[in-house]
Amino acid sequence: MQISVNLQNCDQEPIHLAGAIQSYGALLAFDLDGTLQYCSENAAEFLGDVPMLGQSLQAHHLSKLTGASSLISDYLVSQQNTRVCHIHTPHGVFELMLHVAAGDMVVAEIEPVLAGSDQHVFFSTHFQQLLNDLRDQTDIETLLQRVTDHYRELTGFDRVMAYRFRQDGSGEVVAEARHSSLEDWRGRRYPAADIPQQARRLYLLNTLRLIADVDEPPVTLLQRPGMPPLDMSFCQLRSVSPIHIEYLQNMGVAASMSISIVIDGQLWGMIACHHMQPHRISREVRMSCHMLGTILSSEIQRLQAVEAHTRREQVAELRVTLLPALMDAEDFGSQLRSAIGDMAGLIPSDAAVISYDGKSAVTGDVPEAFIRAWLFWLNQSLPDVYATHKVEDVPANLRSVMGDICGVMAISIDKVHKSWLLFIRRELIHTIRWGGKPEKQYKIGPLGPRLTPRGSFAEWKETVQGQSEAWSPLDVAMAQELRMDLLKTCNAHNARNERHRIQLMAMLGHDLRDPLNSITMAAQMLEMQDGASSNKLGERIKNSSMRMKRLVHQVLDMSRLQAGLGLPLDIQPTDISLLVRDMLAEHVTAYPDIQVEADIPDNIEAQVDADRIAQVLSNLLSNARHHGLAGQPVRVLLSRDTEKVNLHVKNAGPEIPAETVGVLFDPFKRRQGVSERNKSGLGLGLYIAHQIIAAHQGDIRYEHAEGYVSFIVHLPCTILGDEAAQRISH
Repeated sequence: MQISVNLQNCDQEPIHLAGAIQSYGALLAFDLDGTLQYCSENAAEFLGDVPMLGQSLQAHHLSKLTGASSLISDYLVSQQNTRVCHIHTPHGVFELMLHVAAGDMVVAEIEPVLAGSDQHVFFSTHFQQLLNDLRDQTDIETLLQRVTDHYRELTGFDRVMAYRFRQDGSGEVVAEARHSSLEDWRGRRYPAADIPQQARRLYLLNTLRLIADVDEPPVTLLQRPGMPPLDMSFCQLRSVSPIHIEYLQNMGVAASMSISIVIDGQLWGMIACHHMQPHRISREVRMSCHMLGTILSSEIQRLQAVEAHTRREQVAELRVTLLPALMDAEDFGSQLRSAIGDMAGLIPSDAAVISYDGKSAVTGDVPEAFIRAWLFWLNQSLPDVYATHKVEDVPANLRSVMGDICGVMAISIDKVHKSWLLFIRRELIHTIRWGGKPEKQYKIGPLGPRLTPRGSFAEWKETVQGQSEAWSPLDVAMAQELRMDLLKTCNAHNARNERHRIQLMAMLGHDLRDPLNSITMAAQMLEMQDGASSNKLGERIKNSSMRMKRLVHQVLDMSRLQAGLGLPLDIQPTDISLLVRDMLAEHVTAYPDIQVEADIPDNIEAQVDADRIAQVLSNLLSNARHHGLAGQPVRVLLSRDTEKVNLHVKNAGPEIPAETVGVLFDPFKRRQGVSERNKSGLGLGLYIAHQIIAAHQGDIRYEHAEGYVSFIVHLPCTILGDEAAQRISH
């Protein structure tokens, strides 16, 4: 059957209906009544007198192979599994292989046995040693390398390669044994289209395939008129697709053999053998190779199970060490972030990010803009687990920050605190090397350079642009297990926070008692006094009222944050310079004894919630006033660079103790480092300031230099996302 095949339609080529065989054997096919329906053109050369198409098989037929006729007749009466018989003739020994095709056709294949092909010595002296060698391997890559060495020794092929298929169907040469004159192909990648789906199906059905001579013309299979093409899926002699023939010829390969690696009914990989000259190996050797392939599949499955068990043990070990440490930690977020290195090692990735309550820790090289944009999107979308390995699947508004990152798997740790763990993989073509020589020249057939190793590799690179290595089912399962462990711990931590909140309410009631008593007493005295005394009492009432207002606002913001509601923002274009000047003027008016030195350039603008930024500045100024050295000025500096606005609030004072720095922006720290001038504060100002800046996708940090305590705020000039001009929540 003549088939016109090109690169555009090769995936539809019916290769199981080849209509021809390789020339080193012959083929006959009978219906169940013994009538010959198909016959290769060279059958008489091998068998002698062959029935005419449409005739029944008789005892005198196939005279060159004495007994072949009766063996086929017996098989027609009682079809069994594939049967192999050896027939001795004056011309040598032949193998007769019988199987049933499509349920109603008995196929007989005949090929001469190669001289000196007795493999009993191999089995008796080498096979047990080979099995022990394979079972001693502890990782798949080393196992495949040992197998390719053994296959080359067994078969004599010039090159033996182990391919491993990826989840997208593409493949990689992961091990190789070769003649020293051949180039190194380890690390070679090729697209899934190199092995079309119909070929993969046949590799599952017929797990060993020999092409003895690429250049030998195929032998046409004659068929009785009106009969459909013969299903040759299980035929050893089936001829080869012209596309594959051209591919082998372009590489200078004259013979090849493949052995499928099948795991759980799926094509996991292949052993591929190449020879630079025609090379037919005996059926005994082929069956040895088939048996070795079956053992290899079993060993790979065992090692995969070991790998999965080992990775789950790593999660269990991390659970034993990390979770109790988190539960006992004074600073839960800091303890969680410090474990980023251990968690990153659980899932193969190029980098990892962990974020808790607006603070992030990173292992690997990840741009800050990427982290900020992704956390903002995740906090809006709130998925439990998100995984992608293609840039085209990433939300459109995030693609501009991807760079060479293509794979992201994010797991939600705690939705209350907007906490995430991100695993990151870079573009696949950045992580793969080509093992061959760039200057190597290959023969180019009529279908062009695509059907060469380097052309195939170039096609693969084109196919996988914008992709990382896909997340495996085991990767996702491990992430799910880790998420559940961290979620349970975070829930326990949140329950403890709820107890603290109740304590805070009790503490607030106590702290409000003093200013209320002061207001009550001052009001009573006002009724009895006039003049200057009443002015002083009015000032006292004003100060007590402002203190109560500040306490109430802090508690309300704290309650929203602890409930996971975030702080409402109204983002508008804002003149930051004018905002800071106004706040400084109000502060100096309210506290005339405080000196302020300011450097505020004109016309610094950004998209912010002006009221919330004013709240941040008020908290920082209040903090500087309470903790700065008496008589020393508070310094305020404002500047802008390309992408962000920078605000510095400084006060003269000693360095904050290291144990306090770690919890500066945390709530519930009232008793840590209490100032004599701020005994009644709740310790929430810096926490709320941090949350406001985080909601603006900025950051705030502490540093001490040249005798000054500094709090430094960085704000992006533009909030990422389409919601910039709308009311949004952190």
